Amino acid sequence: MNTTSTSSPIHVIGGGLAGSEAAWQIASAGVPVVLHEMRGVRGTDAHKSDGLAELVCSNSFRSDDATSNAVGVIHAEMRMAGSLIMACADRHQVPAGGALAVDRDGFSDAVTKAIHDNPLITVVREEITGLPPKEWGLAIVATGPLTAPSLAQAIQAETGADALAFFDAIAPIVYRESIDMDICWYQSRYDKVGPGGTGKDYINCPMNEEQYNAFVDALIAGDTVGFKEWEGTPYFDGCLPIEVMAERGRETLRHGPMKPMGLTNAHNPTVKAYAVVQLRQDNALGTLYNMVGFQTKLKYGAQAEIFRMIPGLENAEFARLGGLHRNTYINSPTLLDSSLTLKSRPGLRFAGQITGCEGYVESASVGLLAGRFAAAERKGEAVSLPPATTALGSLLGHITGGHIVTDEEPGKRSFQPMNINFGLFPELQPGSIVKPEGVKRFRGKDKTIMKRQLIAKRALADCATWLGQAAPLAETT
Repeated sequence: MNTTSTSSPIHVIGGGLAGSEAAWQIASAGVPVVLHEMRGVRGTDAHKSDGLAELVCSNSFRSDDATSNAVGVIHAEMRMAGSLIMACADRHQVPAGGALAVDRDGFSDAVTKAIHDNPLITVVREEITGLPPKEWGLAIVATGPLTAPSLAQAIQAETGADALAFFDAIAPIVYRESIDMDICWYQSRYDKVGPGGTGKDYINCPMNEEQYNAFVDALIAGDTVGFKEWEGTPYFDGCLPIEVMAERGRETLRHGPMKPMGLTNAHNPTVKAYAVVQLRQDNALGTLYNMVGFQTKLKYGAQAEIFRMIPGLENAEFARLGGLHRNTYINSPTLLDSSLTLKSRPGLRFAGQITGCEGYVESASVGLLAGRFAAAERKGEAVSLPPATTALGSLLGHITGGHIVTDEEPGKRSFQPMNINFGLFPELQPGSIVKPEGVKRFRGKDKTIMKRQLIAKRALADCATWLGQAAPLAETT
């Protein structure tokens, strides 16, 4: 039985997306929170400000399509659950085709203001160097991928398990006025009009075959940042440096971030580009654009030289060059229970990317769950887990039990960082996918789209039931 008063605060360590969302959810349940954030006292290698929920790698929350995209589904579920992160993202959205991208500063400022204005949340700027003292009672560690070494060591000492790390690279940002629009043009892929968009939300830089091959050669030969103390650390495949992708095969980039499909050069419509570099608006003013998929560990000098080989960027001025930072996560399926509580330490939960989820939205969603779970425990209520059929539930299931242990390598951890995707959702009931009337051929892509639509519709309906709300229509939000 919980004998602690409901007026006793829950402590949240880390003011990133997960920690801010966890604090908001706890306060929304009527429970006081102390949010501890070290920036302002101690910085990190990747953050540039002291603002809460600062976006580091990208300004995109990815697809906002809740009808057939797993990321869009988790967006919708978080909105239904009163997410602060999603509310601030919606208010500070910038055009990005079918994606939800935000003005970085406006977004962080909005989260920071909401947290500071909430009377149930106290923000303390200090570095927590060890695990929360037991007299704090309930606590959440949401320190993210850039956990301070002293706290990481304390976590390792408590769990008896090694923390795994992987490299995470940051894409450059270019000043819009320095882009040559006599060469480049505005267009979203396939002219898709997304939330707040026009179908012309990206700046496109075309390359012919000769230019592409020279660019790939330069990337492979480029001088990269040394990282001797990090040798042997694996990359996360969802955020590979551009030069690492180039090394994996000459055609990798033009079938990845530089694919030309769905784009027509406004200056020369009859000539198909061999490859295209896209830039996405990074702030509300439209003065900054980030290079989509161009996270890199190239040295600054090499970046400027190589990226100015891109047609239209010959005179590019960079507001920020790319960089590299270290990400750390724990072996959550072994260490955490189904409510994100550390098995060896009742009352202590983990949230965000340190749990092994990957991506801004996923990090915030795990913070949302941890906050709700902790608040329920503080109030003496049963912890209600989201259904496995929801995006929230499927991601939680992966984190707390979705790994595979192989007999061939019993000592090797198979748990890896994961974005939300339809592969994490339970299968539909047999017979759910029915060929539409009048359709003769129904297989492959068409069948996959229908399957995803049905999974999305089921997820939103089940999430609404879990939250005690009316089921929404599975529409693009």
